[in-house]
Amino acid sequence: MNEKRLVTLRGVLFGGNANNSANAGFAYANSNNTPSNANTNIGSHLCFSRLKYKQGNDLASWQNKTSERCWYPEHTGENSEYEKQIKGMKRVGNLYEQIISVENLRLADEKARKGKLRSYGVKLHDHNREENILKLHKMLKEKTYNTSKYQTFMIHEPKERLIFRLPYFPDRIVHHAAMNILEPIWVSVFTSDTFSCIKGRGINGCMRKVKAAMKDRENTRYCLKIDVRKFYPSVDHEILKQIVRRKIKCKDTLSLLDEIIDSTDGLPIGNYLSQYFANLYITYFDHWLKEVKKLKYYFRYADDMVFLHSDKSYLHNLLTEISEYFETNLKLKLKSNYQVFPVADNHTDKHARGLDFVGFVFYHHETRIRKGIKKNFCRAAAKLNKRKIESSEYKQRLCSWFGWAKYSDSENLLKKIIKKEEYENCIL
Repeated sequence: MNEKRLVTLRGVLFGGNANNSANAGFAYANSNNTPSNANTNIGSHLCFSRLKYKQGNDLASWQNKTSERCWYPEHTGENSEYEKQIKGMKRVGNLYEQIISVENLRLADEKARKGKLRSYGVKLHDHNREENILKLHKMLKEKTYNTSKYQTFMIHEPKERLIFRLPYFPDRIVHHAAMNILEPIWVSVFTSDTFSCIKGRGINGCMRKVKAAMKDRENTRYCLKIDVRKFYPSVDHEILKQIVRRKIKCKDTLSLLDEIIDSTDGLPIGNYLSQYFANLYITYFDHWLKEVKKLKYYFRYADDMVFLHSDKSYLHNLLTEISEYFETNLKLKLKSNYQVFPVADNHTDKHARGLDFVGFVFYHHETRIRKGIKKNFCRAAAKLNKRKIESSEYKQRLCSWFGWAKYSDSENLLKKIIKKEEYENCIL
């Protein structure tokens, strides 16, 4: 009987490959940052769930039609390498007791309060701090914890967003307690091309990777830039839960995460866990791009994605496949404002333009600060230039912008907008 198994694009990755060397990211006093390198290699195997059987001799024609959109194992069967990989993949269990331990809850409390010591929630919690920790431990142990009611408010910069806020106790402590244990598990799954909200990467790590890629001028001649329409509100809970289960098998931990996921529609912007759920939701798409499509230059910050290639038509074809992947596997839609354009050598090139990404504009031979950030920098410097203040205060008030200038070609900008007597002190 001539029987072959077909597989879908609904990929399942066990393990991952994260090989990252990047700066620690922008801090408020960015001029004093020191590099912090992370280098992790985890064995990665890519396999796909079987959809159906197909009989006859038309397998070759079917593969030709699907082209590279499908990865198909050459040998299938109970004793095949493919089947052995599936059976041998390990998920992580026995996590819940670690998450709810009093020691971990105390550590989560310390992490959650950083930068928020004056907030009402922290002050209220501190009236009965140890008692609250023990109370939370009991709630989690007895499975009586439920996510509190959200408060919501709108922000309008950099764009209009609905922000969700939970009480400091117990919810924010619970989120940090969960991530103390789950973060290394999930980060091991992320590719080295994912940068948002990952320690040791961030904006600075992304900027360094893009700058390095731009040196390969021939293979970065064209850029495809896309993002997802209403990404956080559009995340499908059932798909997210299945993705979470690819690495975690602890039933109590899954129950806790399911309760948090179902606490509101989509992913609530403002939740500590949401940023990790967001990365996890797209991470198998990242693996598909790198391991199936073999795309060399790809960078993702949250749902903002950049693809660099030598062939413009290749990027247009890739866009079609990406759109299909998102709609089929993740129930997401891309924004219609996608762009495919030639990348300029420098800012004076009138026949191409720079890549505007993570606050910088990248060219093949230089890197500039994004126009909006540069305007804010100039306004802040102009106001301070009219005042008589100490050099230390002058530098402190502008140090966040100096961080952007430090990693871009901004020497002429600094000479123009910084006080002459302060320039030597502020030069990077």
